[in-house]
Amino acid sequence: MNFKDLAKKYNTPLYIYDLNHFSNQYNNLKNAFKGRKSIIAYAVKANSNLSVIKHFASLGSGADCVSIGEVKRALLAGVDKYKIIFSGVGKRDDEIKEAIEKDILMINVESEAELAIIHNIAKNMGKTARISIRVNPNIDPKTHPYISTGLHENKFGVDIETAKKMYIFAKKSEFLNPVGIHFHIGSQLTELEPIKEASAIVADLVRSLKAINVDIKFFDVGGGLGIRYKDEELIEPYDYAQAILSTLSGLDVTIICEPGRFLVGNGGYFLTKVLYEKINGDKRFVIVDGAMNDLIRPSLYDAYHKIEILTSVQNPKISKANIVGPVCESGDFFAKNIDVPETKAGDLVVIYSAGAYGFTMSSNYNTRPRAAEVAIENGKDRLIRRRETFEDLIECEIDYMV
Repeated sequence: MNFKDLAKKYNTPLYIYDLNHFSNQYNNLKNAFKGRKSIIAYAVKANSNLSVIKHFASLGSGADCVSIGEVKRALLAGVDKYKIIFSGVGKRDDEIKEAIEKDILMINVESEAELAIIHNIAKNMGKTARISIRVNPNIDPKTHPYISTGLHENKFGVDIETAKKMYIFAKKSEFLNPVGIHFHIGSQLTELEPIKEASAIVADLVRSLKAINVDIKFFDVGGGLGIRYKDEELIEPYDYAQAILSTLSGLDVTIICEPGRFLVGNGGYFLTKVLYEKINGDKRFVIVDGAMNDLIRPSLYDAYHKIEILTSVQNPKISKANIVGPVCESGDFFAKNIDVPETKAGDLVVIYSAGAYGFTMSSNYNTRPRAAEVAIENGKDRLIRRRETFEDLIECEIDYMV
């Protein structure tokens, strides 16, 4: 990949996505479940560009959505409506109504209160809502606390006993059709045992539900498979599939997997340009044109991303430096105290593993237009989202001249 040519053609800051990598990741995971009914439902929140969603739809992917906006994106990009799941802990009434109208596969329910709301909305519409219930297996996923979701201390899902009550309620309702069950213990998972343990707990619940004629057809294992940012030990897709399948003996269910980061994380790059260097006392800063509003993971999670400096300096000296952006916050950094070669204005900085939770978490803080996005497929590049302009930023602001 020629970053210099891409920077020259599209300018910086810039997101670049390798669609061939996305395809390989998808096919590896899909093949791991070969021989069993399965749906790979891409987690749209990881990277919601329409061209990215369309690419996965062309491979047969479904979509895991956490807002009605993401549901609309998935449908617009060509995802089969019967492969779309609407999840999320705080759905508004209008979102629930629209999801029922769009006849997607199922709405993933997070609480008793939400189940009652969905029941009432479906009743008023004279329709039956297909649902799944998110069960919290209370398993420690051994990941960053901000992306842990499967413990009682997290806001997601319900415990086993509450889930049983909810399924019985749904079974009795003529306006609810409980077709699925769901769990998701966290993101960036690198240990297999917590996944297997959670799957076993939820599979046992499915068996007890089938005993009382609650016919669960979809067993949704969530997502969360980790990727390598630095030196993480990864779970192989085959081992992941076998761990889950080993818990499903006697159950005729379609497995749903909701990967996001696993599919797109390592296929994305964030490209930014050196503006100049600055020395404060004995502290060196390399100041670039990208910022925390473009890629917030280092600031938000203290996350590590591999960084490559494409320096134009001959025989450059190497010393410790912070890579920082123009935003007026001390938290505006991409890396701290890393070995960095001497740079000149215009040199490129490549930030790796930026395909997931990069652009989707970006903002217009400091009235900064968001970056352009480019796709690379079979060696050819194309613009899939133009760079924002100042006019784009103020388009929704009205009456400011009054």
